[in-house]
Amino acid sequence: MGASFEEKSVWVQLIGLSVGLGAYFVVAGMMLTSGVRVLAPFVPVFAVALIFLIILMTVGHLLAAVMRKPEARDERDRVIEWRAESNTGWLLGVGVFLAITGLLFDIERVWIAHLLLLSLFIAEMAKLALQALYYRRGV
Repeated sequence: MGASFEEKSVWVQLIGLSVGLGAYFVVAGMMLTSGVRVLAPFVPVFAVALIFLIILMTVGHLLAAVMRKPEARDERDRVIEWRAESNTGWLLGVGVFLAITGLLFDIERVWIAHLLLLSLFIAEMAKLALQALYYRRGV
Protein backbone atom coordinates (compact mmCIF):
# COMPACT_ATOMS: atom_id res chain seq x y z
CA MET A 1 0.00 0.00 0.00
CA GLY A 2 1.35 3.42 -0.94
CA ALA A 3 1.64 6.50 1.18
CA SER A 4 -1.60 8.15 2.25
CA PHE A 5 -2.49 11.65 1.14
CA GLU A 6 -1.75 12.89 4.70
CA GLU A 7 1.75 11.43 4.57
CA LYS A 8 2.36 12.95 1.14
CA SER A 9 1.08 16.26 2.48
CA VAL A 10 3.67 16.12 5.26
CA TRP A 11 6.43 15.52 2.69
CA VAL A 12 5.15 18.38 0.51
CA GLN A 13 5.20 20.72 3.51
CA LEU A 14 8.63 19.53 4.63
CA ILE A 15 10.18 20.04 1.19
CA GLY A 16 8.29 23.29 0.54
CA LEU A 17 9.35 24.84 3.84
CA SER A 18 12.95 23.73 3.51
CA VAL A 19 13.21 25.17 -0.01
CA GLY A 20 11.02 28.28 0.41
CA LEU A 21 12.04 29.49 3.84
CA GLY A 22 15.47 27.92 3.56
CA ALA A 23 16.14 30.21 0.61
CA TYR A 24 14.85 33.17 2.62
CA PHE A 25 17.24 32.42 5.48
CA VAL A 26 20.18 32.16 3.06
CA VAL A 27 19.37 35.56 1.54
CA ALA A 28 18.57 37.10 4.95
CA GLY A 29 21.85 35.75 6.33
CA MET A 30 23.76 37.39 3.50
CA MET A 31 21.90 40.65 4.11
CA LEU A 32 22.61 40.51 7.84
CA THR A 33 26.30 39.79 7.33
CA SER A 34 26.54 42.64 4.82
CA GLY A 35 25.30 45.08 7.44
CA VAL A 36 21.54 45.47 6.88
CA ARG A 37 20.20 46.31 10.35
CA VAL A 38 16.60 47.46 9.70
CA LEU A 39 13.63 45.21 9.00
CA ALA A 40 12.16 47.05 6.00
CA PRO A 41 14.55 45.62 3.35
CA PHE A 42 13.70 42.09 4.51
CA VAL A 43 9.96 42.49 3.85
CA PRO A 44 10.07 42.12 0.04
CA VAL A 45 12.48 39.18 0.33
CA PHE A 46 10.16 37.49 2.81
CA ALA A 47 7.13 38.22 0.61
CA VAL A 48 8.82 36.59 -2.40
CA ALA A 49 9.77 33.59 -0.25
CA LEU A 50 6.16 33.24 0.93
CA ILE A 51 4.78 33.45 -2.61
CA PHE A 52 7.31 30.84 -3.73
CA LEU A 53 6.35 28.67 -0.73
CA ILE A 54 2.64 28.95 -1.54
CA ILE A 55 3.29 27.97 -5.16
CA LEU A 56 5.46 25.00 -4.12
CA MET A 57 2.89 23.73 -1.65
CA THR A 58 -0.03 24.22 -4.02
CA VAL A 59 1.68 22.33 -6.82
CA GLY A 60 2.87 19.64 -4.43
CA HIS A 61 -0.57 19.12 -2.92
CA LEU A 62 -2.18 19.06 -6.37
CA LEU A 63 0.27 16.36 -7.47
CA ALA A 64 -0.35 14.38 -4.27
CA ALA A 65 -4.11 14.64 -4.79
CA VAL A 66 -3.83 13.48 -8.41
CA MET A 67 -1.64 10.53 -7.41
CA ARG A 68 -4.00 9.41 -4.64
CA LYS A 69 -7.44 10.73 -3.84
CA PRO A 70 -7.43 12.53 -0.46
CA GLU A 71 -9.21 10.53 2.18
CA ALA A 72 -10.60 11.71 5.49
CA ARG A 73 -8.11 12.07 8.34
CA ASP A 74 -8.31 9.13 10.68
CA GLU A 75 -7.22 8.52 14.27
CA ARG A 76 -3.72 7.50 13.17
CA ASP A 77 -3.21 10.84 11.39
CA ARG A 78 -4.36 12.74 14.48
CA VAL A 79 -2.11 10.71 16.81
CA ILE A 80 0.91 11.20 14.55
CA GLU A 81 0.35 14.96 14.38
CA TRP A 82 -0.23 15.18 18.14
CA ARG A 83 2.90 13.18 18.99
CA ALA A 84 5.08 15.21 16.65
CA GLU A 85 3.67 18.49 17.97
CA SER A 86 4.11 17.46 21.59
CA ASN A 87 7.72 16.41 20.96
CA THR A 88 8.75 19.63 19.23
CA GLY A 89 6.75 22.40 20.88
CA TRP A 90 9.59 23.09 23.27
CA LEU A 91 11.77 24.24 20.34
CA LEU A 92 9.48 27.17 19.69
CA GLY A 93 9.38 27.92 23.41
CA VAL A 94 13.18 28.04 23.60
CA GLY A 95 13.33 30.40 20.62
CA VAL A 96 10.76 32.75 22.13
CA PHE A 97 12.60 32.66 25.48
CA LEU A 98 15.89 33.52 23.74
CA ALA A 99 14.21 36.36 21.83
CA ILE A 100 12.77 37.81 25.04
CA THR A 101 16.18 37.47 26.67
CA GLY A 102 17.69 39.27 23.67
CA LEU A 103 15.26 42.13 24.20
CA LEU A 104 16.52 42.46 27.76
CA PHE A 105 20.03 42.91 26.40
CA ASP A 106 18.97 45.47 23.76
CA ILE A 107 19.80 43.26 20.80
CA GLU A 108 18.69 44.87 17.53
CA ARG A 109 15.09 44.22 16.44
CA VAL A 110 16.21 42.70 13.15
CA TRP A 111 18.03 39.92 15.02
CA ILE A 112 15.09 39.36 17.39
CA ALA A 113 12.65 39.12 14.47
CA HIS A 114 14.85 36.60 12.69
CA LEU A 115 15.39 34.59 15.85
CA LEU A 116 11.61 34.33 16.30
CA LEU A 117 11.12 33.35 12.66
CA LEU A 118 13.98 30.86 12.82
CA SER A 119 12.61 29.23 15.97
CA LEU A 120 9.19 28.89 14.32
CA PHE A 121 10.86 27.42 11.20
CA ILE A 122 12.96 24.93 13.19
CA ALA A 123 10.02 23.82 15.33
CA GLU A 124 7.80 23.29 12.27
CA MET A 125 10.53 21.46 10.35
CA ALA A 126 11.18 19.19 13.34
CA LYS A 127 7.44 18.51 13.69
CA LEU A 128 7.11 17.61 10.02
CA ALA A 129 10.24 15.45 10.11
CA LEU A 130 8.86 13.55 13.10
CA GLN A 131 5.51 13.14 11.37
CA ALA A 132 7.26 11.69 8.31
CA LEU A 133 9.23 9.35 10.58
CA TYR A 134 6.09 8.24 12.44
CA TYR A 135 4.30 7.54 9.14
CA ARG A 136 7.26 5.45 7.94
CA ARG A 137 7.62 3.60 11.27
CA GLY A 138 3.94 2.76 11.31
CA VAL A 139 2.84 4.64 14.40
